[in-house]
Amino acid sequence: MVDSPSPKQAAGIAAAEHVKTGMILGLGTGSTVAFFLDALAERMAKEGIEVIGVPTSVDTADKCKELGISLATLEEQPVLDLVIDGADEVDPEFRLVKGGGGALLREKIVAAAGTKVIIIIGSGKRVDRLGTTFLLPVEVLPFGYLSIRENVAQLGCCKPYVRNTEAGEPFITDNGNYILDCQFENGIADANQLHADLSQIPGVVEVGLFINLCHLVIEGADDGKVVTLQR
Repeated sequence: MVDSPSPKQAAGIAAAEHVKTGMILGLGTGSTVAFFLDALAERMAKEGIEVIGVPTSVDTADKCKELGISLATLEEQPVLDLVIDGADEVDPEFRLVKGGGGALLREKIVAAAGTKVIIIIGSGKRVDRLGTTFLLPVEVLPFGYLSIRENVAQLGCCKPYVRNTEAGEPFITDNGNYILDCQFENGIADANQLHADLSQIPGVVEVGLFINLCHLVIEGADDGKVVTLQR
């Protein structure tokens, strides 16, 4: 008896079926994307499809190299046929919280370059209100980060703190920045307004709210099946 795939794996496998040969792909970061890359590599081996990937992180680039997926930069391929990425939360308006892996800036740049963006998630990621199950990541400059943190707190974030590594040092993004993880009591009341307000704070590089950057959600279930939601 073959075990059913995990919810994340099921979503990754389903997303790989949307890939066509010759596509330029934006490749997100995280455990669900890793399952997608495995499924994509399997299709490449079995069916001979050819793609070029634009990775959003060093981790994703390294995995692509291991799997034999050709890579390019966004400067070389500024328009992407399809972007595949994960999310920490998805609300009914297809707005996202992203950045749990620390790659939110590059992920947002790549998503904005995509003709179509598919978000793949496991179970438990869909929420009625963003910020209720996951902290909101905000990428900030190291210079003056304590002052930036105070300004972020004034927008209703009750516990903004600098993300640390296991060694207790500040987590450094691939862009050389820090991340503030922000908790909002009862979640984020107005995601669009919060995104606008946070973006106005000097020193905030990017906000982990993705608005109007998702066309399709593929959600894996515990039984190995998937649910597809079209925006």
